[in-house]
This record gives sequence, structure tokens and C-alpha cells, in this order.
Amino acid sequence: MKTQYFTATSLDGFLATEDDSLDWLFPLGDLNDSSYPEFISGVGALAMGSATYEWMLRHADSVAAETGSAWPYTQPAWVFSSRQLPMIEGANIQFVNGDVRNVHAQMQAAAEGKNIWIVGGGDLAGQFYDAGLLDELILQVGSATLGQGKPLFPRRVLSPVLHLTSVRQMGSGMVELRYDVRKDNPDNA
Repeated sequence: MKTQYFTATSLDGFLATEDDSLDWLFPLGDLNDSSYPEFISGVGALAMGSATYEWMLRHADSVAAETGSAWPYTQPAWVFSSRQLPMIEGANIQFVNGDVRNVHAQMQAAAEGKNIWIVGGGDLAGQFYDAGLLDELILQVGSATLGQGKPLFPRRVLSPVLHLTSVRQMGSGMVELRYDVRKDNPDNA
């Protein structure tokens, strides 16, 4: 069982534009031609930040058109937010706030031996890292730059904490990088 941060990022390290747009990403490739189908089959629970969840709410119609449901996940999900957010009908979601350590054990139990996916955003993944709970980063890097926006991973992480385990080209617009997070480093709490 791993806690994994699987996401797409621009070349200059942004997940989305300042206004949470992902329009830059969609022309770069088809999710079904990536490692996503295999990845999601190994996921037993999700952690999601409020900005990512609100993006799902705003784009419920297009998500439903593409996947058949406004909430395309069958796994239980924990949405981290300090605000009250509406529920997506049919979704198995718990709204939580505070320290990720307090929720991680619940997520592990619900995942039943499968992996936990930090869906987004970058700061939430950083909180799991800060707590020593993040095991792997899977980054699909797109051939685009945004100049500014929502950062991929707003933490300083210096070598040798991240250990590159694989590189995979996905067409002409994306590359996937996989990193293990080494926990034996004293700088990684």
C-alpha cells in the first residue's frame, strides 16, 4: 500500500492557471493512453483538496459526458476543506479539515490494502509529505508552460529525497516521471 501523488503538471511546475483552469492540459493527450487506467485500478481511497473538488463541481457536466458520471470514482474519498461544500450526488465523500495524519489511518483502512491517491492539489500533497506519509510522486509533465498558477508541489525537496524510478514518453506532448520518496532522509519529517 502506497500513498501516491498522481498529477499532471506544466513544464514550469504548475497544475492549473491562477483561476484553476486545466484547459492547457486537455490538448496534450488522452488519459486512456496513459498509465491512468492501470493506476486507478490499484487505488482504494482518494484524498482531494477543496480547489480540486470545486473544479469537479464546476465541470460536473463535462465530467459526466466523458465518464458517465459527475463523480467518476468508486473509491471512498476524503475532501480536505475548511469550508462547507455541496455534495456530489452518488459520491462516497467525507469532508474533513485539519492535520492529514488524523485522517490517513481511516483512509488506509478504507483502501483495504490498495493505494491512496492524493488527487490534488499541490499543497495537500505537500502536507502528506510534511507528515512523512507520501510514498510516491507520479508526474505527467505536459509540453506547455503557464508562467504562473497553482504550483505542483509548494515545498523545497532537495536530493536525495526523490528517487527517479521510471520515465515514460506519452506521445509527443507528455512524459511521465515516477519518483519514490525516500523516508530514510533526516530532512523528511
